Amino acid sequence: MAVNTKIALVTGGSRGLGKNMAIAIAKKGLDVIITYNSKKDEADAVVKEIESLGQKAASLQLNVGDSQTFDGFFEGISSTLKNIFNTDKFDFLVNNAGIGIHNSFIGTTEAEFDKLTNIQFKGPFFLTQKALNVMNDGGGIVNISTGLARFSFPGYSAYASMKGAIETLTKYQAKELGERKIRANVVAPGAIETDFGGGAVRDNEQLNQHIASITALGRVGLPDDIGGVVAFLCTEDARWVNAQRIEASGGMNL
Repeated sequence: MAVNTKIALVTGGSRGLGKNMAIAIAKKGLDVIITYNSKKDEADAVVKEIESLGQKAASLQLNVGDSQTFDGFFEGISSTLKNIFNTDKFDFLVNNAGIGIHNSFIGTTEAEFDKLTNIQFKGPFFLTQKALNVMNDGGGIVNISTGLARFSFPGYSAYASMKGAIETLTKYQAKELGERKIRANVVAPGAIETDFGGGAVRDNEQLNQHIASITALGRVGLPDDIGGVVAFLCTEDARWVNAQRIEASGGMNL
């Protein structure tokens, strides 16, 4: 008897943590749709890598910061589901796409604040709202937050505030979508060596050593430390995990 393969949609899945999440999800036996903002070649490479694991995959362009494009995006999702996956709905949404703006509270401009709001909070809010029309009951939402919503690190007041809003929203999603058996959870990475925020954590040796010194496990995080946590939440093993914030930081600032 054929098993109905679940499908996950990962925003910002062409690079960094999103790429790692998408591949980890595929290794769990799910098919994957990823989005990219501008780098189609990187997205195509991730699609090929997922296909090499024996899963179906596709990529679509999406600017999470422009909610006016979401209707058109989901038209594309619907045709992709039909043409590539032979179905009309997907099961898991991972809201990963985002940017980091490093500036002091005093120095943060209104333009920076608005850009962060659109990409980190307004975008995932309305993208998820529209995604529900093409999501199966019994699936799940994974919102990506940050350790900075629990502890403070100067220069991230606006960014961390948006992530704090996402964490609150996640509880409301879990409560209100429970009747559809859709779970909503948060994964909050600590400092990770990627090109996020200009690659500072990876490339600035002094910053890297400082973070390692305040982390219980004694090192900075790697993308491989995060993808599997997100993938777990997209499996049946996590069916009773709901409205939770799972921090994957190695024990930063304990």
